[in-house]
Amino acid sequence: MLAAGVAPLPLAAADDGGAVGASSAAAPPAAPAPGTYTNPVTAGVTDTFPDPAVIRGKDGAWYAYGTQNPVFNGQGEPGERILPILRSTDLVTWEYAGEVIQPDEVPATWRDNSRAWAPDIRYVDGEYLLTYGLSTGGLAVATAPTPTGPWEHRDELLVPSAPVDGCPTGNIDQALFTDDDGTLYLYWGSYDVVCVSELTPGAGELTGPVTQVAQGRRVEGAYVVRHDDLYYLMYSDAGCCEGAFSGYTVKVGRGESPRGPFVDDDGTDLTAESSKGGYVLTSNGNGFAGPGHHSVVTDLAGQDWMAYHAIPTADPDFPPVETRNGVLNLTKRPLMIDRLDWIDGWPVVNAGAGPSSSPQAAPVTDGAVRTTFADGSLSGWRADGDVVVGEEADAGPYAALAGSTLTSRDRAAGDLRAQADLRVTDDDGAAGLTLGAGAGRVTAWVDRAAGELRVETGRGPRAERVAVPLPPDFPYAGWNVVTLDRDVRSGTYTATVSADNLKEPLATVALDVRGHAGRVPVAVTARGGADADNVSLVPAARPVTERVPDPEPGEPVPESSDEFDGDVVPGAAGSGWDWVRGPAAGVRLADGAFAWPTQGAELYQGTNTASVLTRAAPAGDYLVETRLDLDGVGVNRQAGLVLYADDDQFVKLVHSQLGLLRKPGSAAQTVEFTKEAARLTSTPPVAAYSAPMFGAAPGETTWLRLAVHRDTANGEYEVRMASSTDGETWRWGGVWTLPDDQPLRIGLVSMNTPGATATFDYVRTYALP
Repeated sequence: MLAAGVAPLPLAAADDGGAVGASSAAAPPAAPAPGTYTNPVTAGVTDTFPDPAVIRGKDGAWYAYGTQNPVFNGQGEPGERILPILRSTDLVTWEYAGEVIQPDEVPATWRDNSRAWAPDIRYVDGEYLLTYGLSTGGLAVATAPTPTGPWEHRDELLVPSAPVDGCPTGNIDQALFTDDDGTLYLYWGSYDVVCVSELTPGAGELTGPVTQVAQGRRVEGAYVVRHDDLYYLMYSDAGCCEGAFSGYTVKVGRGESPRGPFVDDDGTDLTAESSKGGYVLTSNGNGFAGPGHHSVVTDLAGQDWMAYHAIPTADPDFPPVETRNGVLNLTKRPLMIDRLDWIDGWPVVNAGAGPSSSPQAAPVTDGAVRTTFADGSLSGWRADGDVVVGEEADAGPYAALAGSTLTSRDRAAGDLRAQADLRVTDDDGAAGLTLGAGAGRVTAWVDRAAGELRVETGRGPRAERVAVPLPPDFPYAGWNVVTLDRDVRSGTYTATVSADNLKEPLATVALDVRGHAGRVPVAVTARGGADADNVSLVPAARPVTERVPDPEPGEPVPESSDEFDGDVVPGAAGSGWDWVRGPAAGVRLADGAFAWPTQGAELYQGTNTASVLTRAAPAGDYLVETRLDLDGVGVNRQAGLVLYADDDQFVKLVHSQLGLLRKPGSAAQTVEFTKEAARLTSTPPVAAYSAPMFGAAPGETTWLRLAVHRDTANGEYEVRMASSTDGETWRWGGVWTLPDDQPLRIGLVSMNTPGATATFDYVRTYALP
């Protein structure tokens, strides 16, 4: 890989020490070593689990919900499970836990040929609220008292199948988000627009204005989190479901309001008519394609994780599947999970290394203290006052406190995170989560009487405290997740409260307390009546603060380069270039650059009429770069780099002018990365053209790079793309792979529709170190 591992949670290096992506092919993992896991985490459990949404239940386990799919096809089961559910106690070892809908109990809101897609799960007003899209359009709602049901289905769709005023998009791919004032928002949309609207309490209906917050050629799967007082809209970009040719990528924009505007890391508004940067998760050539459609979950140490699906390139497709909707051709998309880091204010998976396929450090789901009171006892705890173990059908056992405190006998030192589910049962009561004991203890209080989240330490006149108000309709009587972090170096204790710990805190407050570094217990406490459950104390996560390195050019390779400053037109004898179907009309050298008018021609499967200008590539791994101006504004024009074996085997990185599906006649300026190669799962293999990956927005001048690594162990080239608008700051995206049975040649194209001119300032090739 071009990216090495980063402490403190190291990633395994590529198996062959390669340059662009890890080389291990996707395969069912062996039993993981203690404290590790290997993707896909559903191997041996289900054959597929697309569009995963993950939540921690109030019973202390984690639950994942997926798109309707043939999850047991490989075990001989016909048909599909409708919104399948998985359960785990450690986020990496999963078991099947049922479905939301039985085939003979399809809700009346469905059309005859509907399928259930892309669920989102939240804990709202004391119940699990699941939303999902229908393949025929429209968003549905189901609620349940437990993560596995029984599910009650709303009589009306939350969003109809018909377009909503102000939101020209497909009404699928929804997610909820609750802001710190208690306002509940719905994000939804697919191909080409994402919208947001406020919801009435309990997700009853849309209310207020509808705002468009993102658009792009294939934008969908929005998911919003709040981090350090900014809102981050993460979404999936490009094609999801083309087997090994899927280009799915997770990207992000951030803003100061849940309604946006959201901008990527180049400052491009997500509503701009262009492609976007802000890469969070891209393919890396390690045997998985199309990583995307994600959710975010936080472990007990405070480390964020991305749950997503990806496609095993060695076994990407199901055979035709008989379903209630007829015979379907579906792609396998198992559940993956990887570390989500926050570096320089932006989220990125595995510090930029992308999906993992080798053993990784597992999420922290256990520690010095972790209890769900499942055995019905208070073993390992010391009670001060009246504490009993209660039990309810929906959440299991819990500790009932009556003006009392329950303190763990086990302790931990250093940077710590304590966490508990708390609820206040008295109108004038308070529930607290405490680190420490005696006069030095620090407590985070959810105070119903005061209407606030408060952190305090000490007593009497020497007490220190800081508080923030909670929303007026805060559900004190329901279960809420409280966290309390201790940072020894700064002396800061930080508390949060939320309904479900899905990075949408209802309040955050911090207090500086010096001199606290020793071993401490965790305690839950009450003023008046309160209950506690799922109490934990673990070492706090150590944030990763540096990205893995991106490719850098090494020594120039002059024989594979051209500054276009001579007198011989490329393609002519002695130029070092050769034409495939040339020479193209109108090409010329001018002012030290190579100008090429766009052709009305294609390089696409059986339609291979475009000219390709090629020259020899160097031996070994290399990086090729060009500087490009594409003038004119029109639809379906493109020019850029190609690595070419033949008309059915190439990768192409271009500045492309594409139409938007929901805006006929519009022209989105994009950086587009595609490939064509044999689809090996076809009999016989036939050439297939990939779904695109999209790069960051191009400029009036755009620089393009392709980094090439030959992975001899797996018999393929791994090609990674990058683009820039200044030639200095590069945005590196995903990887396509090609068989290495033919040599690649460096090439240029300028094609699709006449009317523009591509001007190439140079082609420079470098060895990769």
